[in-house]
This record gives sequence, C-alpha cells and structure tokens, in this order.
Amino acid sequence: MPSLTIAHFSDIHLALPEGRPALGHLLSKRLLSYISWRRSRHRIHRRTVVDALLADVRAHAPDHVAVTGDLVNLSLPAEFAAARQWLETVGPPGRVTVVPGNHDALVPVPWADGLGRWQEWMQGDDAPPGPDAFPFVRVRGQVALVGVRSAVPTAPLLATGHIGQTQADRLSAILDDLGRRGLFRILLVHHPVHRAGESRRKALDDGERLTAVIARSGIELLLHGHGHVGRLDSLVGPAAPIASLGCSSASALPSHHGEAARWHLLTITRTDRGWEANVVVRRLDGTGTGFATVGRYRLDIPAPLNI
Repeated sequence: MPSLTIAHFSDIHLALPEGRPALGHLLSKRLLSYISWRRSRHRIHRRTVVDALLADVRAHAPDHVAVTGDLVNLSLPAEFAAARQWLETVGPPGRVTVVPGNHDALVPVPWADGLGRWQEWMQGDDAPPGPDAFPFVRVRGQVALVGVRSAVPTAPLLATGHIGQTQADRLSAILDDLGRRGLFRILLVHHPVHRAGESRRKALDDGERLTAVIARSGIELLLHGHGHVGRLDSLVGPAAPIASLGCSSASALPSHHGEAARWHLLTITRTDRGWEANVVVRRLDGTGTGFATVGRYRLDIPAPLNI
C-alpha cells in the first residue's frame, strides 16, 4: 500500500494586524494577552520564522498538512481574516486540516467573524460546517484525520481546554467506526492529553474523559500543540500504548518561554503487523532562517482490535 506523508506544526501566533486594537475589543480577557504580546511575545513569535518553516515544509512536499491550533493571539475579527489569508498560502482546504487553539477562542466571537472564517480547513468530508461540527473526520487514503475541539473561552489567567461529554460521545462512535474500517486514526487536538509537565491552568480540564475514550476505542496517533515544546508521550490504548506527539511553536525563536520552532514530517505506511510511522523532526537552525533535521524515529503500531 502507498505511504501517506503528513507535516504537523502548531501554535503559529501570527503577528497582530497593524495599529492598536479598538478599546472596546480590549475590555475583556484580551487586554492581558495584548499586554503580554507588546511586552515580550512579539519578540519571540516572528513571521520570518513561520515563512522559513513553510518553505521547509514545501520543500518536503507532504501529502497533507495538520495544524493544531493557535493561529492568532487575541481572537480579534481582523486576526481571523488575516489568518485565513495565511491559510490560503499553506494549502487548499482539501490538503490542510486545522483544529483551533485556546488563543483562537480567547473570548466568545460570533462564528462568522471568528473561527467560521477557517471552516473549509476545519470540517469533515461529508459533514456540514459549523460551531457544532466537532469532531470532524477527513479520510486521506488509509489515514483518517479526526479533529477535536478543546479550545473554549476561559476566565482571565486560564488557558485550559475542555472536550465536553457530547463531543466525547460522538468521538467514541467515530473512532469505533474508523477502527472497524481498518484506518490509521490520527487524533488532532490543541491541548495535550498527557498531563506531565502541564500546569493546571493550562491543562485539558476534562482530560480523563478523553483518555477514557482513547483507552476504549483506540487511535493510532495523537498530534497536539499548546505547550510550545516538542514532546513524545505515551497514552493507554485498548491493545498497546499510543504515541502522543507535540510540537513547539511554529513561529518561535529560542527563549526561556519555550523551544525554537519545529515541525514533524510523518510517513504512515501499512505493514503486515499493522502500521509504521516514521517521524522526522525538523527544527530552526542557528541562523534563524532555515531548518535542519534534529531527530528521526519509527513508531511500530499494531492493527486495531476488532470492535
């Protein structure tokens, strides 16, 4: 069977639009994030780094791109519009899949003015778009990308995520069906499910709900962002441990806030025993203008149990 290659990156944090946001937009949780951006974050998250990362991704010509959230910073309507223009440069909706991050849901924003601007990149193959269209499923060859929304508006100083029982129930049924079809199931979610090293104010507050679904129904791989660090964790699965792979910010220069930008190139191949996922880790090099391979490893993944 032919392999499928997927580029995964996260936490783009595109620069704010020119000019100061309207005062009315800042009379909310946005104010704290705006102060943080002006004080330090604008020096860390650089558009030149994002452009270099995209050039590196294009040079490797993946079949598909997965982006696990935080395209923007303050959830301003102008940011959503600018991020849509940026997404168009990443690739057409059929070849790029997005799930939202906590900065994309910093405060409540009407769907049409906010996340709805990205809906073509954030909807299932056969499902209508909309704020309630999560989880969604996209099948590419023998790989199923399942997008879950963990991003919800929260109180000031919190960056927690939430799945909810309704979404968890839908996800369980979806994963069962995809497992019966023998597909390689990749779960895309912004917040990491594995809590090690994650503070309570940034964690998935109902992570146990999601881990229970994964442990029962199974997936083959989980991709996430949020922590601004590259990490490989292990989750409990119905037959064998499941790899959970996280990325540092796609726009980040190295700093005490997090690692330099990185992205992952995954090659998914069917084997006699199940699946093989070969991972290449690409990280911003010392020049700050290019990327270099800093790691390679292989994940051997058994075929799902019959459900």
